[in-house]
Amino acid sequence: MTTVIDIDACGTQHCETTALGVLLRHQGLDLSEPMLFGLGSGLSFVYWDSKNMGFPFLGGRVKPFDLTRNLADRLKLELLVQETTSPRKAWDNVLASVDVGRPVGLQLDSYHLDYFGSKVHFGGHVVAVYGYDDHKAYLVDTDQQGGAVSTSLTSLARARAARGPMTAKHRSFTLTAPRDLPSPQDQIIPAITACADAFLNPPIANLGHRGIEKAGKLVRTWFQRTAAPQRDLPQAALLMEEAGTGGALFRNLYRDFLAECTDLLDSSHLRTGHTLYTEAATLWTEAAALIKKAGESGETQLLIRAGTILGDLSRIEREAMQALSRLEV
Repeated sequence: MTTVIDIDACGTQHCETTALGVLLRHQGLDLSEPMLFGLGSGLSFVYWDSKNMGFPFLGGRVKPFDLTRNLADRLKLELLVQETTSPRKAWDNVLASVDVGRPVGLQLDSYHLDYFGSKVHFGGHVVAVYGYDDHKAYLVDTDQQGGAVSTSLTSLARARAARGPMTAKHRSFTLTAPRDLPSPQDQIIPAITACADAFLNPPIANLGHRGIEKAGKLVRTWFQRTAAPQRDLPQAALLMEEAGTGGALFRNLYRDFLAECTDLLDSSHLRTGHTLYTEAATLWTEAAALIKKAGESGETQLLIRAGTILGDLSRIEREAMQALSRLEV
């Protein structure tokens, strides 16, 4: 038996926005990936390090699933979230939607998925399920992972049952668009100002512009933080550029969102924010390249240069968000 929904199986750059795109296009709402990311107030920054971590992590977006919740709130979408500790109940939840022709979003640990080439545990990964048979589930993942892909039902069950950082209890979700859907264009300014406010006023020093400034100081000490710099530094750079971030730690996506907004709204504050995030995106890629090269060569001076760039980025992004926070409806 095979059940497959007719969907637009378009894989994009980032996992959560890829899944959201699949679910919303099936509801008749087709928005670009940058617009989904921006309307979900997805941009952020975190410098994450703890004793049980092998190496620090630089994150460029809000927590897993916060983007989905933000987008649903913004567009008045009905978001049905189901979680359970029972693998059987979890799969029944998926079948209940797919069997009536509705694709389902899943949050899981990508490490266990058959088609993933890079075996790194990440419990905040999101995919869309659109079909299954007796042995496989048919998913949509990012373009980098193959777009429309399949994985064994046993591997999917392991991925959904995984526990650890950022995991959820077999989380599945569906979205339903209301008949009187708010105009996405009317939600642009509230989404931007909410994102700017969170970035400019972080509750702790590891987040937002303060987190980038902190990273700029600590990245200089990364050779003392690891016994395997040739492994850990290039890996950190890879995560910044290629791990579903769209490049430049999600700054390319936010730059493109702001560019799309400038075509829809006439605002000098918006144009300023776009100009500064265009500069920031280039500098993030430059910083990642320096970190990678430092790991390969062992040259401390390269990490010092990367730290200086991160210090500049803290200022540039703060100025960008200050301009964007001045947007008025």
